[in-house]
Amino acid sequence: MGFQAFPQEKLSRKERKKQLEERKASRLFVDGQRFMMLEDFDKAYFYFQKARELSPDDPAINFKIAEILLRANRVDDAMEYGLLAVEGDPENKYYNLVMAEAFSKQGNPEAAADILENLMSNSEENQNYILDLASLYLSAGDYDNALDALNRAEDYYGIVEQLTVQKQRIYLRKNDLESAINEGRNLIEAHPGNSQFVLNLVEILFNNNRSNEAIQLVEESLKAYPNQPDLQMAAYALYKEKGDLETAEDLIIEAFKNPDLEAAVKAEAFSDILKEMKTARREKLLDALQGPMVNLHTNDADVLTVVGDRLYFNDQRQEALEFYEKSIKIDPSNAEVLQGIIMTMFDSGKDFKDIETYTELAVEEFPTRAEFWFFDGTAKLALKKAEEAIESLEKAKEINQGRNKQLDILVQGQMGDSFHQLGEKEKAFKAYESVLKERPDDEHVLNNYAYFLSLAKKDLDKAKKMSERLVKKHPKNSTYLDTHAWVLFQLKEYEEAKKFMELALENEETPSGVMLEHYGDILYHLGKRNEAISFWKQAEGGDETSELLFKKIKDQKYYD
Repeated sequence: MGFQAFPQEKLSRKERKKQLEERKASRLFVDGQRFMMLEDFDKAYFYFQKARELSPDDPAINFKIAEILLRANRVDDAMEYGLLAVEGDPENKYYNLVMAEAFSKQGNPEAAADILENLMSNSEENQNYILDLASLYLSAGDYDNALDALNRAEDYYGIVEQLTVQKQRIYLRKNDLESAINEGRNLIEAHPGNSQFVLNLVEILFNNNRSNEAIQLVEESLKAYPNQPDLQMAAYALYKEKGDLETAEDLIIEAFKNPDLEAAVKAEAFSDILKEMKTARREKLLDALQGPMVNLHTNDADVLTVVGDRLYFNDQRQEALEFYEKSIKIDPSNAEVLQGIIMTMFDSGKDFKDIETYTELAVEEFPTRAEFWFFDGTAKLALKKAEEAIESLEKAKEINQGRNKQLDILVQGQMGDSFHQLGEKEKAFKAYESVLKERPDDEHVLNNYAYFLSLAKKDLDKAKKMSERLVKKHPKNSTYLDTHAWVLFQLKEYEEAKKFMELALENEETPSGVMLEHYGDILYHLGKRNEAISFWKQAEGGDETSELLFKKIKDQKYYD
Protein backbone atom coordinates (compact mmCIF):
# COMPACT_ATOMS: atom_id res chain seq x y z
CA MET A 1 0.00 0.00 0.00
CA GLY A 2 1.57 3.22 -1.06
CA PHE A 3 2.03 6.34 1.10
CA GLN A 4 -1.00 8.65 1.08
CA ALA A 5 -0.33 12.36 1.91
CA PHE A 6 -2.73 14.36 3.98
CA PRO A 7 -4.39 17.05 1.91
CA GLN A 8 -2.91 20.58 2.63
CA GLU A 9 -5.21 23.49 3.30
CA LYS A 10 -4.83 25.84 0.39
CA LEU A 11 -4.16 29.52 1.27
CA SER A 12 -6.14 32.21 -0.47
CA ARG A 13 -4.40 34.65 -2.77
CA LYS A 14 -4.97 37.43 -0.26
CA GLU A 15 -3.37 35.39 2.54
CA ARG A 16 -0.43 34.40 0.36
CA LYS A 17 0.11 38.07 -0.54
CA LYS A 18 0.00 39.04 3.13
CA GLN A 19 2.60 36.40 4.04
CA LEU A 20 4.84 37.58 1.22
CA GLU A 21 4.59 41.21 2.34
CA GLU A 22 5.37 40.21 5.91
CA ARG A 23 8.49 38.35 4.79
CA LYS A 24 9.58 41.35 2.66
CA ALA A 25 8.90 43.71 5.56
CA SER A 26 10.97 41.47 7.83
CA ARG A 27 13.92 41.53 5.41
CA LEU A 28 13.69 45.32 5.08
CA PHE A 29 13.53 45.63 8.88
CA VAL A 30 16.73 43.55 9.19
CA ASP A 31 18.43 45.81 6.62
CA GLY A 32 17.33 48.85 8.59
CA GLN A 33 18.73 47.34 11.80
CA ARG A 34 22.04 46.66 10.06
CA PHE A 35 22.39 50.30 8.99
CA MET A 36 21.38 51.44 12.49
CA MET A 37 24.30 49.44 13.88
CA LEU A 38 26.57 51.09 11.32
CA GLU A 39 25.16 54.49 12.41
CA ASP A 40 24.04 55.23 8.86
CA PHE A 41 20.72 56.61 10.02
CA ASP A 42 19.59 57.96 6.65
CA LYS A 43 19.73 54.51 5.06
CA ALA A 44 18.23 52.89 8.17
CA TYR A 45 15.30 55.36 8.01
CA PHE A 46 14.82 54.54 4.30
CA TYR A 47 14.60 50.77 4.93
CA PHE A 48 12.33 51.12 7.96
CA GLN A 49 9.95 53.33 5.99
CA LYS A 50 9.94 50.78 3.17
CA ALA A 51 9.15 48.06 5.71
CA ARG A 52 6.34 50.22 7.15
CA GLU A 53 4.73 50.59 3.74
CA LEU A 54 4.23 46.80 3.81
CA SER A 55 3.43 46.53 7.53
CA PRO A 56 2.18 49.93 8.83
CA ASP A 57 0.93 48.63 12.19
CA ASP A 58 4.08 46.78 13.21
CA PRO A 59 5.09 48.37 16.58
CA ALA A 60 8.79 47.45 16.20
CA ILE A 61 9.03 49.30 12.88
CA ASN A 62 7.25 52.38 14.26
CA PHE A 63 9.52 52.29 17.32
CA LYS A 64 12.69 52.28 15.18
CA ILE A 65 11.44 55.17 13.07
CA ALA A 66 10.63 57.10 16.28
CA GLU A 67 14.17 56.45 17.55
CA ILE A 68 15.75 57.84 14.38
CA LEU A 69 13.50 60.92 14.39
CA LEU A 70 14.39 61.63 18.02
CA ARG A 71 18.09 61.49 17.11
CA ALA A 72 17.38 64.08 14.42
CA ASN A 73 15.49 66.19 17.01
CA ARG A 74 12.25 65.87 15.03
CA VAL A 75 10.34 65.41 18.25
CA ASP A 76 6.76 65.93 17.03
CA ASP A 77 7.23 63.44 14.18
CA ALA A 78 8.88 60.97 16.57
CA MET A 79 5.90 61.15 18.93
CA GLU A 80 3.52 60.18 16.13
CA TYR A 81 5.41 56.95 15.47
CA GLY A 82 6.12 56.34 19.16
CA LEU A 83 2.41 56.46 19.98
CA LEU A 84 1.71 53.92 17.24
CA ALA A 85 4.40 51.63 18.72
CA VAL A 86 2.89 51.89 22.24
CA GLU A 87 -0.62 51.31 20.89
CA GLY A 88 0.63 48.17 19.16
CA ASP A 89 2.36 46.84 22.31
CA PRO A 90 1.42 48.84 25.45
CA GLU A 91 3.54 46.70 27.80
CA ASN A 92 6.79 47.06 25.89
CA LYS A 93 9.25 48.93 28.13
CA TYR A 94 11.37 50.34 25.29
CA TYR A 95 8.38 51.72 23.38
CA ASN A 96 7.28 53.53 26.52
CA LEU A 97 10.79 54.82 27.16
CA VAL A 98 11.02 56.36 23.70
CA MET A 99 7.76 58.21 24.41
CA ALA A 100 9.13 59.38 27.77
CA GLU A 101 12.19 60.76 26.00
CA ALA A 102 10.01 62.48 23.40
CA PHE A 103 7.83 64.13 26.07
CA SER A 104 10.97 65.25 27.92
CA LYS A 105 12.47 66.78 24.78
CA GLN A 106 9.14 68.45 24.04
CA GLY A 107 9.33 70.20 27.40
CA ASN A 108 6.67 68.11 29.07
CA PRO A 109 8.51 66.36 31.94
CA GLU A 110 5.23 65.64 33.78
CA ALA A 111 4.02 63.36 30.97
CA ALA A 112 7.43 61.67 30.81
CA ALA A 113 7.33 61.13 34.59
CA ASP A 114 3.87 59.51 34.32
CA ILE A 115 5.27 56.96 31.86
CA LEU A 116 8.18 56.08 34.15
CA GLU A 117 5.87 55.82 37.15
CA ASN A 118 3.69 53.33 35.24
CA LEU A 119 6.71 51.29 34.15
CA MET A 120 8.02 51.11 37.71
CA SER A 121 4.65 50.18 39.19
CA ASN A 122 4.26 47.35 36.67
CA SER A 123 7.63 45.68 37.31
CA GLU A 124 10.23 45.49 40.04
CA GLU A 125 12.85 45.24 37.29
CA ASN A 126 12.14 48.82 36.22
CA GLN A 127 13.15 50.40 39.56
CA ASN A 128 16.47 51.44 38.02
CA TYR A 129 14.61 54.30 36.31
CA ILE A 130 14.04 56.00 39.65
CA LEU A 131 16.88 58.52 39.13
CA ASP A 132 15.50 59.48 35.72
CA LEU A 133 12.12 59.96 37.37
CA ALA A 134 13.60 62.22 40.05
CA SER A 135 15.35 64.25 37.35
CA LEU A 136 12.07 64.70 35.47
CA TYR A 137 10.30 65.93 38.60
CA LEU A 138 13.16 68.36 39.23
CA SER A 139 12.85 69.64 35.64
CA ALA A 140 9.13 70.18 36.24
CA GLY A 141 9.85 72.04 39.50
CA ASP A 142 7.81 69.43 41.40
CA TYR A 143 10.07 69.27 44.45
CA ASP A 144 7.79 67.18 46.62
CA ASN A 145 7.55 64.38 44.07
CA ALA A 146 11.29 64.76 43.35
CA LEU A 147 12.02 64.23 47.06
CA ASP A 148 9.73 61.23 47.12
CA ALA A 149 11.52 59.75 44.09
CA LEU A 150 14.94 60.39 45.66
CA ASN A 151 13.86 58.73 48.89
CA ARG A 152 12.69 55.72 46.89
CA ALA A 153 16.03 55.75 45.06
CA GLU A 154 17.79 55.76 48.42
CA ASP A 155 15.79 52.69 49.44
CA TYR A 156 16.91 51.05 46.21
CA TYR A 157 20.58 52.13 46.06
CA GLY A 158 21.33 52.98 49.67
CA ILE A 159 22.72 56.31 50.99
CA VAL A 160 24.97 57.68 48.26
CA GLU A 161 26.41 61.14 47.67
CA GLN A 162 24.57 61.90 44.42
CA LEU A 163 21.15 61.36 46.00
CA THR A 164 21.97 63.18 49.22
CA VAL A 165 23.30 66.25 47.38
CA GLN A 166 20.15 66.41 45.23
CA LYS A 167 17.96 66.14 48.31
CA GLN A 168 19.96 68.85 50.09
CA ARG A 169 19.54 71.18 47.11
CA ILE A 170 15.79 70.65 47.15
CA TYR A 171 15.58 71.25 50.91
CA LEU A 172 17.63 74.44 50.56
CA ARG A 173 15.33 75.65 47.78
CA LYS A 174 12.41 74.97 50.09
CA ASN A 175 14.24 76.90 52.88
CA ASP A 176 14.31 73.72 54.97
CA LEU A 177 17.86 74.08 56.28
CA GLU A 178 17.50 71.53 59.09
CA SER A 179 16.49 68.77 56.68
CA ALA A 180 19.45 69.63 54.42
CA ILE A 181 21.81 69.43 57.40
CA ASN A 182 20.31 66.12 58.54
CA GLU A 183 20.85 64.68 55.06
CA GLY A 184 24.52 65.67 55.31
CA ARG A 185 24.86 64.05 58.72
CA ASN A 186 23.24 60.85 57.41
CA LEU A 187 25.76 60.72 54.57
CA ILE A 188 28.68 61.21 57.00
CA GLU A 189 27.37 58.45 59.28
CA ALA A 190 26.94 56.10 56.32
CA HIS A 191 30.52 56.75 55.13
CA PRO A 192 32.68 57.34 58.25
CA GLY A 193 36.11 58.79 57.58
CA ASN A 194 35.15 60.35 54.23
CA SER A 195 36.37 63.93 54.60
CA GLN A 196 34.65 65.13 51.43
CA PHE A 197 31.21 64.50 52.93
CA VAL A 198 32.24 66.42 56.05
CA LEU A 199 33.46 69.31 53.90
CA ASN A 200 30.17 69.39 51.98
CA LEU A 201 28.22 69.82 55.20
CA VAL A 202 30.76 72.33 56.57
CA GLU A 203 30.13 74.46 53.48
CA ILE A 204 26.36 74.41 54.04
CA LEU A 205 26.77 75.32 57.72
CA PHE A 206 29.28 78.10 56.99
CA ASN A 207 27.15 79.60 54.21
CA ASN A 208 24.23 79.76 56.62
CA ASN A 209 26.14 81.54 59.41
CA ARG A 210 26.57 78.45 61.57
CA SER A 211 30.35 78.54 61.82
CA ASN A 212 30.48 77.18 65.37
CA GLU A 213 28.61 74.04 64.30
CA ALA A 214 30.96 73.73 61.31
CA ILE A 215 34.00 73.94 63.60
CA GLN A 216 32.50 71.37 65.98
CA LEU A 217 31.80 69.00 63.05
CA VAL A 218 35.39 69.31 61.77
CA GLU A 219 36.89 68.81 65.23
CA GLU A 220 34.77 65.69 65.84
CA SER A 221 35.90 64.23 62.52
CA LEU A 222 39.57 65.06 63.16
CA LYS A 223 39.36 63.51 66.60
CA ALA A 224 38.03 60.26 65.10
CA TYR A 225 40.27 60.34 62.01
CA PRO A 226 43.32 62.60 62.64
CA ASN A 227 45.02 62.14 59.25
CA GLN A 228 42.70 64.43 57.25
CA PRO A 229 44.72 67.45 56.08
CA ASP A 230 41.86 68.74 53.94
CA LEU A 231 39.76 69.05 57.09
CA GLN A 232 42.66 70.78 58.84
CA MET A 233 42.62 73.29 55.99
CA ALA A 234 38.87 73.77 56.42
CA ALA A 235 39.35 74.28 60.16
CA TYR A 236 42.13 76.80 59.39
CA ALA A 237 39.72 78.84 57.27
CA LEU A 238 36.96 78.66 59.90
CA TYR A 239 39.20 79.71 62.81
CA LYS A 240 40.75 82.48 60.69
CA GLU A 241 37.27 83.78 59.88
CA LYS A 242 36.49 83.71 63.59
CA GLY A 243 39.65 85.71 64.35
CA ASP A 244 41.49 82.96 66.22
CA LEU A 245 44.70 83.33 64.21
CA GLU A 246 46.90 81.30 66.53
CA THR A 247 44.73 78.16 66.24
CA ALA A 248 44.26 78.74 62.52
CA GLU A 249 48.01 79.00 61.88
CA ASP A 250 48.77 75.86 63.91
CA LEU A 251 46.26 73.95 61.76
CA ILE A 252 47.59 75.11 58.40
CA ILE A 253 51.21 74.45 59.41
CA GLU A 254 50.24 70.92 60.44
CA ALA A 255 48.35 70.40 57.16
CA PHE A 256 51.34 71.58 55.08
CA LYS A 257 53.54 68.97 56.73
CA ASN A 258 51.26 66.22 55.45
CA PRO A 259 52.28 64.67 52.10
CA ASP A 260 48.67 63.59 51.54
CA LEU A 261 47.52 67.20 51.07
CA GLU A 262 47.73 67.98 47.36
CA ALA A 263 50.46 70.35 46.20
CA ALA A 264 47.91 72.42 44.29
CA VAL A 265 45.91 73.04 47.49
CA LYS A 266 49.05 74.12 49.34
CA ALA A 267 50.14 76.38 46.49
CA GLU A 268 46.73 78.09 46.35
CA ALA A 269 46.63 78.63 50.13
CA PHE A 270 50.21 79.96 50.09
CA SER A 271 49.30 82.33 47.26
CA ASP A 272 46.23 83.61 49.15
CA ILE A 273 48.34 84.40 52.23
CA LEU A 274 50.89 86.11 49.99
CA LYS A 275 48.15 88.48 48.78
CA GLU A 276 47.47 89.66 52.32
CA MET A 277 49.07 92.80 53.72
CA LYS A 278 52.75 92.24 54.43
CA THR A 279 53.44 91.97 58.16
CA ALA A 280 56.03 90.25 60.32
CA ARG A 281 53.36 87.70 61.31
CA ARG A 282 52.54 86.95 57.69
CA GLU A 283 56.21 86.48 56.82
CA LYS A 284 56.73 84.17 59.80
CA LEU A 285 53.77 82.03 58.68
CA LEU A 286 54.99 81.91 55.07
CA ASP A 287 58.43 80.83 56.30
CA ALA A 288 56.83 78.00 58.28
CA LEU A 289 54.80 76.87 55.26
CA GLN A 290 57.39 77.28 52.52
CA GLY A 291 59.97 74.82 53.87
CA PRO A 292 57.77 71.70 54.16
CA MET A 293 55.85 72.59 51.00
CA VAL A 294 59.02 72.77 48.87
CA ASN A 295 60.59 69.72 50.53
CA LEU A 296 57.51 67.55 49.91
CA HIS A 297 56.74 68.86 46.42
CA THR A 298 60.14 69.69 44.91
CA ASN A 299 59.02 69.07 41.34
CA ASP A 300 55.56 70.62 41.43
CA ALA A 301 55.16 73.55 39.04
CA ASP A 302 52.49 75.33 41.13
CA VAL A 303 54.62 75.17 44.28
CA LEU A 304 57.70 76.49 42.47
CA THR A 305 55.61 79.30 40.98
CA VAL A 306 54.19 80.59 44.27
CA VAL A 307 57.62 80.51 45.91
CA GLY A 308 58.90 82.47 42.91
CA ASP A 309 56.04 84.95 43.41
CA ARG A 310 57.04 85.48 47.02
CA LEU A 311 60.64 86.16 46.05
CA TYR A 312 59.51 88.49 43.27
CA PHE A 313 57.34 90.54 45.64
CA ASN A 314 60.32 90.75 48.01
CA ASP A 315 62.41 92.23 45.16
CA GLN A 316 64.57 89.10 44.96
CA ARG A 317 64.17 89.04 41.19
CA GLN A 318 67.08 86.75 40.35
CA GLU A 319 66.01 84.14 42.91
CA ALA A 320 62.40 84.43 41.72
CA LEU A 321 63.53 83.89 38.14
CA GLU A 322 65.27 80.65 39.10
CA PHE A 323 62.05 79.26 40.59
CA TYR A 324 59.98 80.41 37.61
CA GLU A 325 62.40 78.74 35.21
CA LYS A 326 62.22 75.45 37.15
CA SER A 327 58.43 75.68 37.10
CA ILE A 328 58.18 76.28 33.36
CA LYS A 329 60.49 73.35 32.60
CA ILE A 330 57.99 71.12 34.38
CA ASP A 331 54.87 72.76 32.97
CA PRO A 332 55.40 75.02 29.93
CA SER A 333 51.66 75.62 29.62
CA ASN A 334 51.46 78.30 32.32
CA ALA A 335 51.12 81.60 30.45
CA GLU A 336 51.43 83.78 33.56
CA VAL A 337 54.71 82.17 34.59
CA LEU A 338 56.09 82.51 31.07
CA GLN A 339 55.15 86.17 31.03
CA GLY A 340 56.72 86.62 34.47
CA ILE A 341 59.98 85.04 33.26
CA ILE A 342 60.13 87.14 30.11
CA MET A 343 59.34 90.44 31.80
CA THR A 344 61.73 89.74 34.69
CA MET A 345 64.49 88.91 32.22
CA PHE A 346 63.86 92.12 30.27
CA ASP A 347 63.83 94.17 33.50
CA SER A 348 67.02 92.49 34.75
CA GLY A 349 68.90 93.09 31.51
CA LYS A 350 69.43 89.40 30.79
CA ASP A 351 71.08 88.21 27.61
CA PHE A 352 68.59 88.63 24.76
CA LYS A 353 69.47 85.20 23.38
CA ASP A 354 68.26 83.70 26.67
CA ILE A 355 65.14 85.84 26.56
CA GLU A 356 64.45 84.71 23.00
CA THR A 357 64.46 81.08 24.20
CA TYR A 358 61.43 81.86 26.35
CA THR A 359 59.66 84.16 23.88
CA GLU A 360 59.85 81.41 21.25
CA LEU A 361 58.51 78.89 23.78
CA ALA A 362 55.70 81.34 24.62
CA VAL A 363 54.56 81.81 21.00
CA GLU A 364 54.76 78.06 20.45
CA GLU A 365 52.64 77.29 23.52
CA PHE A 366 50.28 80.28 23.13
CA PRO A 367 50.21 81.25 19.43
CA THR A 368 47.04 83.36 19.87
CA ARG A 369 48.40 85.68 22.57
CA ALA A 370 49.50 88.93 20.98
CA GLU A 371 51.73 90.04 23.87
CA PHE A 372 54.00 87.01 23.46
CA TRP A 373 54.54 87.85 19.78
CA PHE A 374 55.40 91.40 20.86
CA PHE A 375 57.96 90.11 23.37
CA ASP A 376 59.40 87.81 20.70
CA GLY A 377 59.70 90.69 18.24
CA THR A 378 61.39 92.86 20.88
CA ALA A 379 63.94 90.14 21.70
CA LYS A 380 64.70 89.55 18.03
CA LEU A 381 65.11 93.28 17.42
CA ALA A 382 67.68 93.43 20.24
CA LEU A 383 69.49 90.49 18.59
CA LYS A 384 69.68 92.42 15.28
CA LYS A 385 67.18 90.04 13.62
CA ALA A 386 65.11 92.86 12.18
CA GLU A 387 63.26 90.86 9.53
CA GLU A 388 62.21 88.18 12.04
CA ALA A 389 61.32 90.93 14.51
CA ILE A 390 58.97 92.53 11.98
CA GLU A 391 57.28 89.16 11.33
CA SER A 392 56.60 88.66 15.04
CA LEU A 393 55.44 92.25 15.54
CA GLU A 394 53.10 92.00 12.55
CA LYS A 395 51.71 88.81 14.06
CA ALA A 396 51.09 90.64 17.34
CA LYS A 397 49.13 93.35 15.49
CA GLU A 398 47.16 90.79 13.51
CA ILE A 399 46.11 88.88 16.64
CA ASN A 400 45.46 91.99 18.72
CA GLN A 401 43.15 93.55 16.09
CA GLY A 402 43.18 96.85 17.95
CA ARG A 403 41.63 95.38 21.11
CA ASN A 404 44.55 96.49 23.29
CA LYS A 405 45.39 99.97 22.04
CA GLN A 406 48.46 100.29 24.27
CA LEU A 407 49.91 97.09 22.83
CA ASP A 408 49.38 98.36 19.29
CA ILE A 409 51.31 101.54 20.16
CA LEU A 410 54.19 99.54 21.66
CA VAL A 411 54.27 97.27 18.61
CA GLN A 412 54.34 100.24 16.25
CA GLY A 413 57.25 101.78 18.14
CA GLN A 414 59.25 98.55 17.85
CA MET A 415 58.31 98.33 14.18
CA GLY A 416 59.91 101.74 13.70
CA ASP A 417 63.15 100.52 15.32
CA SER A 418 63.08 97.34 13.22
CA PHE A 419 62.62 99.21 9.94
CA HIS A 420 65.47 101.53 10.85
CA GLN A 421 67.68 98.54 11.60
CA LEU A 422 66.93 97.29 8.08
CA GLY A 423 67.87 100.71 6.65
CA GLU A 424 64.26 101.50 5.67
CA LYS A 425 64.31 104.96 7.22
CA GLU A 426 61.10 106.35 5.72
CA LYS A 427 59.09 103.37 6.96
CA ALA A 428 60.68 103.82 10.38
CA PHE A 429 59.81 107.52 10.53
CA LYS A 430 56.26 106.81 9.38
CA ALA A 431 55.87 104.25 12.17
CA TYR A 432 57.16 106.75 14.75
CA GLU A 433 54.74 109.41 13.50
CA SER A 434 51.82 107.02 13.92
CA VAL A 435 52.85 106.36 17.54
CA LEU A 436 53.24 110.06 18.39
CA LYS A 437 49.83 110.76 16.87
CA GLU A 438 48.28 108.47 19.49
CA ARG A 439 50.78 109.10 22.31
CA PRO A 440 52.69 112.39 21.88
CA ASP A 441 54.77 111.81 25.02
CA ASP A 442 56.03 108.33 24.18
CA GLU A 443 59.60 108.63 25.47
CA HIS A 444 61.03 105.62 23.65
CA VAL A 445 59.82 106.93 20.29
CA LEU A 446 60.73 110.55 21.00
CA ASN A 447 64.30 109.52 21.80
CA ASN A 448 64.82 107.10 18.90
CA TYR A 449 63.04 109.29 16.35
CA ALA A 450 65.15 112.32 17.36
CA TYR A 451 68.37 110.30 17.31
CA PHE A 452 67.71 108.67 13.95
CA LEU A 453 66.73 112.02 12.41
CA SER A 454 70.06 113.41 13.66
CA LEU A 455 71.92 110.52 12.05
CA ALA A 456 70.07 111.19 8.80
CA LYS A 457 70.71 114.96 9.19
CA LYS A 458 67.01 115.45 8.51
CA ASP A 459 64.38 117.64 10.22
CA LEU A 460 66.91 118.62 12.85
CA ASP A 461 64.77 121.37 14.36
CA LYS A 462 62.00 118.81 14.87
CA ALA A 463 64.53 116.38 16.36
CA LYS A 464 65.78 119.12 18.71
CA LYS A 465 62.26 119.83 20.01
CA MET A 466 61.71 116.14 20.73
CA SER A 467 65.04 115.57 22.51
CA GLU A 468 64.68 118.86 24.39
CA ARG A 469 61.35 117.69 25.86
CA LEU A 470 63.03 114.55 27.13
CA VAL A 471 66.01 116.18 28.86
CA LYS A 472 63.76 118.74 30.54
CA LYS A 473 61.66 115.93 31.95
CA HIS A 474 64.61 113.62 32.72
CA PRO A 475 67.68 115.82 33.32
CA LYS A 476 69.78 112.90 34.58
CA ASN A 477 68.93 110.29 31.94
CA SER A 478 72.21 109.71 30.11
CA THR A 479 70.54 108.14 27.04
CA TYR A 480 68.30 111.17 26.50
CA LEU A 481 71.19 113.56 27.24
CA ASP A 482 73.36 111.77 24.64
CA THR A 483 70.60 111.99 22.01
CA HIS A 484 70.04 115.69 22.66
CA ALA A 485 73.79 116.36 22.52
CA TRP A 486 74.05 114.59 19.18
CA VAL A 487 71.11 116.54 17.71
CA LEU A 488 72.84 119.77 18.83
CA PHE A 489 76.09 118.52 17.29
CA GLN A 490 74.36 118.05 13.91
CA LEU A 491 72.98 121.58 14.24
CA LYS A 492 76.61 122.73 14.79
CA GLU A 493 75.72 123.99 18.29
CA TYR A 494 78.95 122.48 19.63
CA GLU A 495 79.21 124.29 22.97
CA GLU A 496 75.66 123.28 23.92
CA ALA A 497 76.34 119.76 22.66
CA LYS A 498 79.43 119.55 24.88
CA LYS A 499 77.46 120.65 27.93
CA PHE A 500 74.80 117.95 27.52
CA MET A 501 77.30 115.23 26.59
CA GLU A 502 79.28 115.97 29.76
CA LEU A 503 76.06 115.61 31.77
CA ALA A 504 75.43 112.29 30.03
CA LEU A 505 78.89 111.00 30.93
CA GLU A 506 78.54 112.20 34.54
CA ASN A 507 75.29 110.27 34.96
CA GLU A 508 76.57 107.05 33.42
CA GLU A 509 78.60 104.74 35.63
CA THR A 510 80.11 102.93 32.63
CA PRO A 511 79.72 105.10 29.50
CA SER A 512 79.04 103.24 26.27
CA GLY A 513 81.44 103.33 23.38
CA VAL A 514 79.12 105.49 21.27
CA MET A 515 78.85 108.14 24.03
CA LEU A 516 82.64 108.34 24.34
CA GLU A 517 82.99 108.58 20.56
CA HIS A 518 80.34 111.31 20.38
CA TYR A 519 82.11 113.31 23.06
CA GLY A 520 85.35 112.98 21.11
CA ASP A 521 83.59 114.22 17.94
CA ILE A 522 82.24 117.25 19.79
CA LEU A 523 85.65 118.08 21.28
CA TYR A 524 87.26 117.81 17.84
CA HIS A 525 84.85 120.42 16.44
CA LEU A 526 85.62 122.69 19.37
CA GLY A 527 89.31 122.57 18.40
CA LYS A 528 90.34 120.23 21.22
CA ARG A 529 91.97 117.68 18.97
CA ASN A 530 94.16 115.84 21.52
CA GLU A 531 91.29 115.44 23.98
CA ALA A 532 89.09 114.19 21.12
CA ILE A 533 91.64 111.52 20.15
CA SER A 534 91.87 110.44 23.81
CA PHE A 535 88.11 109.85 23.99
CA TRP A 536 88.06 108.09 20.60
CA LYS A 537 90.67 105.68 21.96
CA GLN A 538 88.56 105.10 25.11
CA ALA A 539 85.59 104.33 22.86
CA GLU A 540 87.46 101.63 20.96
CA GLY A 541 85.86 98.21 21.42
CA GLY A 542 82.74 99.72 23.04
CA ASP A 543 79.07 99.36 22.11
CA GLU A 544 77.46 100.97 19.06
CA THR A 545 80.58 102.81 17.87
CA SER A 546 80.76 103.92 14.24
CA GLU A 547 82.62 102.09 11.48
CA LEU A 548 84.85 105.18 11.11
CA LEU A 549 86.18 105.14 14.68
CA PHE A 550 89.38 103.24 13.80
CA LYS A 551 90.04 105.64 10.90
CA LYS A 552 89.52 108.66 13.17
CA ILE A 553 92.10 107.34 15.62
CA LYS A 554 94.55 106.33 12.88
CA ASP A 555 94.35 109.61 10.97
CA GLN A 556 93.71 111.73 14.09
CA LYS A 557 90.94 113.38 12.17
CA TYR A 558 87.13 113.50 12.30
CA TYR A 559 85.23 111.66 9.55
CA ASP A 560 81.48 112.00 9.04
